[in-house]
Amino acid sequence: MKKINFAIIAHIDHGKSTLADRFLEVCNAISKREMQQQMLDTLEVERERGITVKSQTARLKYLYKGQKGDEWTLNLIDTPGHVDFSFEVRRALAACEGAIVLVDASQGIEAQTIANVYRAMEENVKLVPVINKIDLPSAQVESVKIQIKEILGIDDEPALISAKTGIGIENLLDMLIERIPVPSGKIENEFQALLIDSWFDTYLGVVLLVCVKEGKITTGQQFKFSTAQVTYKIEKLGFLTPKLITANELSAGDVGIIIANIRNVRDCIIGDTLLLPNSKLTALKSFTVQRAVVFCGLFPPDTSLYQDLKDAIEKLSLNDASLQIEPTHSPALGVGFRCGFLGLLHLEVIQQRLEQEFDISVIITAPNVEYEIVQTNGDRFKIHDATHMPSVNKIDKVYEPWVKVTIFAPEDYLGDIIKLCLERRAKDQEIKYVNQIGNTQNIACTYKMPLSEIIFDFHDKLKSLSRGYASFDYEEAGMEESEVVVVNILVNGTNVDGLSTIMHESNAVSQGRWMCEKLKDEIPRQLFAIAIQAAIGGKIIARETVSALRKDVTAKCYGGDVSRKRKLLDKQKAGKKRMKEFSIGNVTIPTSAMLKVLRRS
Repeated sequence: MKKINFAIIAHIDHGKSTLADRFLEVCNAISKREMQQQMLDTLEVERERGITVKSQTARLKYLYKGQKGDEWTLNLIDTPGHVDFSFEVRRALAACEGAIVLVDASQGIEAQTIANVYRAMEENVKLVPVINKIDLPSAQVESVKIQIKEILGIDDEPALISAKTGIGIENLLDMLIERIPVPSGKIENEFQALLIDSWFDTYLGVVLLVCVKEGKITTGQQFKFSTAQVTYKIEKLGFLTPKLITANELSAGDVGIIIANIRNVRDCIIGDTLLLPNSKLTALKSFTVQRAVVFCGLFPPDTSLYQDLKDAIEKLSLNDASLQIEPTHSPALGVGFRCGFLGLLHLEVIQQRLEQEFDISVIITAPNVEYEIVQTNGDRFKIHDATHMPSVNKIDKVYEPWVKVTIFAPEDYLGDIIKLCLERRAKDQEIKYVNQIGNTQNIACTYKMPLSEIIFDFHDKLKSLSRGYASFDYEEAGMEESEVVVVNILVNGTNVDGLSTIMHESNAVSQGRWMCEKLKDEIPRQLFAIAIQAAIGGKIIARETVSALRKDVTAKCYGGDVSRKRKLLDKQKAGKKRMKEFSIGNVTIPTSAMLKVLRRS
């Protein structure tokens, strides 16, 4: 049977999941009674947010109308469109020989479309351009055709479809069979497969999703992971259609499921190669795991829940190889995990999945990035926590990560975009005009700016000032020397380690003042005044005072000479002074106050 493997790549909201639904319908992969919108978006968080978080696969059967044969097997992989989940796109492309480049006829080429096309070109994947939403009144098909040719450099004639109404879907399937090459692997060769995904099932253990590159494997055979060198016996094989259908074998070119009663999640490394136990073959070329760029702490609300949180995060990391984890301890929040994410949306999705799939709520500290420290003695090391920053007299240089940001937006919003970027310490690189969509002239702005300036609310502000029309993508641009400082928070003269943060010196005073004001509102009043200070080294840059509670000690005085009241007030004042001397550093800071400061934006 002839087969092809292909993915769908595009910018967010260009219709990938809707197109996947039409493919399922046309190929009769699922009955009309079972059909629902976004069929391949199986996570609750995906349906709530209307986005794709995980790449999902479906094996389809299609009767081709041309001369290449009758029934074809199409292995479809639907991918996310948001920049935070680009690693899902990478591993999907590693399993494919072709990819649909889906472009919205009313929006045109956007930032993530270009980024995904470049990734596909790196993998030598055949690109099939497709223009979606041609039935919209605002569709500008001819302009988008020019963009695909000039911006993406794809000369092939694009397919014209409407994924919502089903226009052009069968013609597109025929085009995929004609343009995408079949897998080059041979069934006669020795078995070799690439692990592209895995997840944990309570009853089945770890479920593996593999792309068989060479040979075949059958139920009952053994295989090994090339990295862990651990051998397992296959208990069940199958395909996702998207329902699990059991099979007796997987052969070259198949994307299928392997179940082998695997309970140790550490044996399964995404991108690893599966081989026969005595095989002399080397591992396949793996896709690069994207490096985390945003770091924050995840802590259980109660230390008794630490083990539950640990088990849940390990199972999520099995399903999401881009999630980085290491144990940590906070003086304020106790034991927890220091986690690395690909972006803030990635962080929010992990938090939501912990709550929905494992019923675990977590405390999240302020996100930050990784800095490189060069000490005066020549030592170099990286930190992503202010508590690990050495003293100022030991630091020679500090480097922070920078990124190259590409922004696509209508020309009308250029002034606001430039202002926003310059506020974030951006360095102007290039501003150019791209093809016009209707009466709107689009621009492409390229800037270089610190990663720490875009991980909080840059995306939200960009969308707000452009009324949702602007899109952006970023890529790593190395490390640059920077003037960063550690802002410490002192409560009654005692440093609160959990609130220390690293930031650029230009933002230090304003952020320090904001943190002091927020703590003043959140810390309960005591019988003595509480000083809250923000400091850089030994220099105080901001201060607020929580005023003392005052008991009415003169209530028992009903008139009489004022000296009686004054005597009682002086006695109270002396008592408060004595109390404060014994209470310095013993102020209790509520967890709610810590969170409101740590979650600052």
